Amino acid sequence: MTEATKHAPKVGAPDPELKNSPIFDSMDNDELSLDLELEAGVCYFNAVSYDIGSYVCSGDELLRCEEGGVWIREGTCYQK
Repeated sequence: MTEATKHAPKVGAPDPELKNSPIFDSMDNDELSLDLELEAGVCYFNAVSYDIGSYVCSGDELLRCEEGGVWIREGTCYQK
């Protein structure tokens, strides 16, 4: 279990009724469109803002907040 996984809040599934930043696979990071109007400086998950570099656990997925206000899938939150 990584340090990020230990301290990442468990946020559940994204609620489509609340503000959420887009989620991308880490390999899709190069394909982020510059045309997307993304929040700079924070990511949102179920209307809660998180600073760049923050981690959350959504189900079993570990997500990291990247610059541009997008979530990047970093791996799993399952403990081994």
